[in-house]
Amino acid sequence: MTTTPVSNIRIAGLGGMGIIKSSQILASVLFEAGHDVKKAEVHGMSQRGGSVASDIRFGTEVLSPMIPEGETDYLLVLTEEELVLYRTALRPGGILIGPSLFEKTVLPNKKSLNIAMLGALSHYLSIPNETWTAHILSSFPEKLQAVNLEAFKLGLHAVK
Repeated sequence: MTTTPVSNIRIAGLGGMGIIKSSQILASVLFEAGHDVKKAEVHGMSQRGGSVASDIRFGTEVLSPMIPEGETDYLLVLTEEELVLYRTALRPGGILIGPSLFEKTVLPNKKSLNIAMLGALSHYLSIPNETWTAHILSSFPEKLQAVNLEAFKLGLHAVK
């Protein structure tokens, strides 16, 4: 039996930070790019600002939505406090995208950090910016589209 490589992404933060929204956008972008995608979430006390994490796994064939401990390829953590909790999930050589990558004063909207993180992640994935843009536009009402596209571009340029 041959196993196909699966890539693992975890997005973590606190309730209300857009973890679920960004994981939905990411999963739809990966699916459109032709990957098998599985997604799972752990909400905890998210409705009260508690810990929230979303696992996204993609590849030719993905059998389970949960990332095995220590096998996260890309870890996006939206708050420094959650970094302590989730750092052990990252595999050796994995990529950490943390909040220190962005100055909050530079973000077009303080609630757009999740989309800026996707912009940073997009640097590592072979998916055209047009695909990301289309999914961001379709995920937000018109009044929030420009600010989220700006946040995505900010994230993309933060890693280059």
